[in-house]
Parts: sequence; structure tokens; C-alpha cells
Amino acid sequence: MAAISARILGAEDDTYDVAVIGYGPTGVTAANLLGAMGLKVVVLDRDAEVFARARAISTDEEVMRIWQRAGLAERLKQDMLTERPVDFVDAHGRPFISARPAPRGHGHPPQMFIYQPALEQVLREGADRYPNVRVLLRHECLRVSQDAEGVELTLVGTADDSVRRLRASYVIAADGGSSLTRAQLNIGYEGSTYEDRWVVIDTKMLKPWPDHDKLRFHCDPARPAVDCPTPLGHHRWEFPILPGDDEKELTTEDAVYRLIDRYGISRDSVEVLRATVYSHHVRFASRFRAGRVFLAGDAAHAMPPWIGQGMAAGVRDVANLCWKLDAVLRGELTETVLDSYEAERKPHVKEVTKRAVFVGRIITERRLPVARVRDRFLRLLDRIPGFSSWMQDSNWIPVAHYDAGLQAGPRTKASGHQVPQPRVTGPDGTRLRLDDVLAGRWLLLHARTAAPQPDWDRLGVPSLAVTPAGSQPAEGTLVDSDGVLLAWMSARRAATLALRPDAYVYAAAPAGAPLSPPPSGFTPSAAPRPTRTITQ
Repeated sequence: MAAISARILGAEDDTYDVAVIGYGPTGVTAANLLGAMGLKVVVLDRDAEVFARARAISTDEEVMRIWQRAGLAERLKQDMLTERPVDFVDAHGRPFISARPAPRGHGHPPQMFIYQPALEQVLREGADRYPNVRVLLRHECLRVSQDAEGVELTLVGTADDSVRRLRASYVIAADGGSSLTRAQLNIGYEGSTYEDRWVVIDTKMLKPWPDHDKLRFHCDPARPAVDCPTPLGHHRWEFPILPGDDEKELTTEDAVYRLIDRYGISRDSVEVLRATVYSHHVRFASRFRAGRVFLAGDAAHAMPPWIGQGMAAGVRDVANLCWKLDAVLRGELTETVLDSYEAERKPHVKEVTKRAVFVGRIITERRLPVARVRDRFLRLLDRIPGFSSWMQDSNWIPVAHYDAGLQAGPRTKASGHQVPQPRVTGPDGTRLRLDDVLAGRWLLLHARTAAPQPDWDRLGVPSLAVTPAGSQPAEGTLVDSDGVLLAWMSARRAATLALRPDAYVYAAAPAGAPLSPPPSGFTPSAAPRPTRTITQ
């Protein structure tokens, strides 16, 4: 590292609200969210371009709801495959579980297959909309040093070994599983790495074949495989490296074609773009926060890929964190609210990881007698009406809800849950998605008629009364056009909801009862929030 001292740039007088280290899916999502909030942001990444290898292969409706807040959902969906079936098949290619993901009410398709390089490019173009977001590519953060006022970051330019220093009030470290930031902070990364290594094969489709657009888990004890459609003319396979395999040889083009030939795929069908070997990890940072620095995405946790939630978990992280940073920086909430980030995110990501490990065991079982029992038992269960939907909805991806963190006591049936996002009709008669009305702010929702809530009203927190489908639009109301919101509130015995900016329920009250008071120190900012740019 001696060359680093060769040239130090003049002292940087630039200071930022938030510095984001890493410009992968987690970091670029943070850049978009923070940019839309009007914060002054700097983003650092050691590479010059989007990473070429497609790692994540799918996402879900909740993540798309987050990207909707940044105004990018509809543009991103143009490059995705939606609502494709999922089959678990035996060694002979016969399904023993077939399912289609069930929607959970977030207003987008429940599962979407992606081509990650294209997705990241769109997200980066989204961040370019904001003059308050500065992106420094080919810069690596060598050191973070904190004091009572902020964080100093020492950067090295990977192209010319130049060194510069910046300051930020807070830092989001989204610099991956080998996070240098996490190591500098002496934060442990606890867990295990699976002995099995897998070869991941990305291809360009030359001509389609039957069921090319279906996700299949080949649960073959001899050699399991993942066979996954990806959009924009691509397709993905994954195979384990078995004892006796030559890892280097298995990534050659000839070996790749031998692997996929057993599924009837020839050189005429696909062009191999790349074949890479990787290991599966189950790891969690011992803490997600160190003072003014927060770990997010793979820097905070790593999970196996079986339910496609690795990237999604990082996006959820920054969606939880960014609005809290904004609230603290604006003086709306006290700095202690930032402790709720780990309290809310860590339990959910641990539960998701546990489910991923479980699904992986189903797919990769190699003991032939056990695999036969698995196939027969699950095939019988799959014949029960609704079983596959139940398994997909209940056991595939756990619903994100918070049992602790930033919510009022006493807890109710609605506490810590995110409200669904149906289409609603606004006061002016426009039909749109709920979050576009909520607009990322604290807000009270009342069932049918607004009831006074003095603790909230005196602070100027806006209210909307949710009226039944068919009602006339009116000032201060929201017509429940799809008949979803009032039913959801009724099922949770909530006549009034206090929603956080991320649409999670902070407090709820039945008819005739007052809401719990706002968070301690809550002072809504009088400054108007910037208008979000919508990209179609």
C-alpha cells in the first residue's frame, strides 16, 4: 500500500449528510431513497462499472414497493419476467411440488425474475436524477474515523492512487460480504460456510425450448440443479461441485455444455457467457451499527440463494434505515431511533435465512432413500388443494413484521405490520397506488370517519379518512376502491392507524380509543419535502 501515499489531494471541504460505501443493489437503492429525500449524499465504489455477473435472479413485490418509492418500479418491471411457475422435480424430471407465488397485497407481482446487471444500471440511472447525490466510482474507502460530529472517510482512487478525505454525518456500509468497513470496526461476522461449492452458469438464449420460462429445482440426488429463467434473453443454471470434480475444469465451456446437455440444452440453444464458482454462506454481523456507521446488505448478513432473498434483504435494510436517517438529520426524531434499525431488521433476516436453509435441504438431499421418501411424501401433499399455495405463502418467504423497534406500546394486532398497498382513489378522483398518496410521511388513517387524536393533531400530522368503495372522493378522504384497506383494519380491530413513513404501523387504536402518543421527541419538520421524480 506504499503507493497510496504518492499523492494526496487537497483537503476536501465537502461534507455530506450520508456516505454510502458500495454501489451494488443495496447501495444504489440507498442512493435513490436518500436522493429522493433531498439529502446530500456521496456514494463510493471501487469498480468503474456495474458488476457483469448476474448474482441475484429474482425479487418480490415488497422490494418492488420499495423501488416504487424511488419512482422506478414501472421502469424496472419492463426488464423483468413476472409470475412464472415454480416446480420442484425429481431425478426423472417429474414435479412433486408445483406452485405459483401468491400475492401479499403490495401492489406488484409476487415474484419477478431479473437480470441483475440491467437492473443495477436502471437503478444507477435513477440515482443520476438527483443533483444532491454524488457518485465516486473507482474509489475505495480505506478508513472510517468517527467523532461526536460525524465520520471522516479516507478514500483512495483505484485508477491513480490519489487519496482524498470526505466527511459525512452518517455512513451506510454496503460493501459486501468481505466488507472492509466491517473489518475496520472490528465487528464479528458469525456463522458458517457450506462445504459444497457451486458452479453458476449464465447464458444467452439462442432459441427457446419447452418450459424455458419456468423455474425448476432439479432435486436429483446424483447432482441437484437450479434451472432458472432470466429476462432479456438470458438463462441461468447452477450445479454443485461433487467430490472428485475438477473445479477449474468444470467451468470450461465443454464441461458446461455437458452439464446442461442432460436437460436437452445444446450449443444451438444457448451461448455460455460465464461460469463462476461460489460458496454458500450463513453469516450475520454481531451488530449492524457502530456509532454513526451502519452495515447493510451482505456486509451485515449472508444467506444461501434458495429463496432468492439475498439481494432483497439488503434492499429492505436500507428501506428501513434511510427514512430514519432522514428524520434524524431533519430533527424530526431523536438520534436514538437509529437503534431500531437492527432491532427490526435482524430478526427478520435471520428468519428468512432459516427458511432459505430449509428449502436448500429439500433441494440438495443426496441420500437416495431419503430423497425417495421426500418425493413421495411431498407429491401426496401437493395433491391436497391449496397445499402448494400454503407452503409458498407460509414457508417460502416470511412476511416482514416487527415485534420490537420503533412502535408504540401497548402492542395491537396491527403493530409492526406494513399496511397493504391497494389502488385507492384520492381526493381529486385520481386512482393510484396507496404509497403514492402516503408520500413517505407520518400519517393517520381513519376507518370511514376521522376521529380527533389530540396528541397527533397538535403536531400537525396529516389525516385521511378511508371511505368504502363507491364513495365520492372528497377532501381529506381516501376511497378504498379495491375494498382492501377497511377489511385489513377491521381484521385487526383498528379504527385508526398511525403510519410511519415506510407504511408500517407505529400505533393503532379501536373505535372510540385514543392512539398512543408519538415517539418521544417527535417534531415534524415544517420544511417541505422535495417532489419525487417518477420514472416510467
